[in-house]
Amino acid sequence: MGLSSRPAERHREVARGFTDRVRGARSWDVPTPVAAWTARDVVRHLVEWLPPFLAAGSGIQLPAGPSVDDDPAAAWQAHCDAVQTLLDDPATTGRVLSDPHIGRLPLDCAIDQFYTADVFMHTWDLARATGQDDRLDQDFCAQMLARMQPMEGAIRSSGQFGPRVRVNDDADPQARLLGFIGRDPDWTAT
Repeated sequence: MGLSSRPAERHREVARGFTDRVRGARSWDVPTPVAAWTARDVVRHLVEWLPPFLAAGSGIQLPAGPSVDDDPAAAWQAHCDAVQTLLDDPATTGRVLSDPHIGRLPLDCAIDQFYTADVFMHTWDLARATGQDDRLDQDFCAQMLARMQPMEGAIRSSGQFGPRVRVNDDADPQARLLGFIGRDPDWTAT
């Protein structure tokens, strides 16, 4: 079936998957496939990087929510709801995000390309760390990989992705995407 191609709807679908993993987490201090990050840090990353990105590039101020340290689930939900409200607002369609690294993009497309994609990938990290269902939409995995591969040099030099992890040639799209972004698809907490 695959995910929607519309930014607001795709965020709703991807965020629902991440929210399910947040609600299913029993410990926030467990390690994740991201070196030196706990499950709480995955939520912290998603809650904390987008607001300054939006503020700098579009002047939008997302409302502050609860602290990730105090309540990761509540912090995630408040943040997720704020992003969805922004994407559902008809005025968002006409707004632009401007960034020195990516240029000018329609705001909803910028959120979709950078943030929703990040939530999608980190869903696996949180699921794997907390022992939950870690299956991602295979079609979207393949689409993301196809979009990212031509930009591998820039992606690697950004410091936001680890070195590529080798996977079998016959690996499914999820394993290939995970390997590309520097995750070991066979990672388990020790």
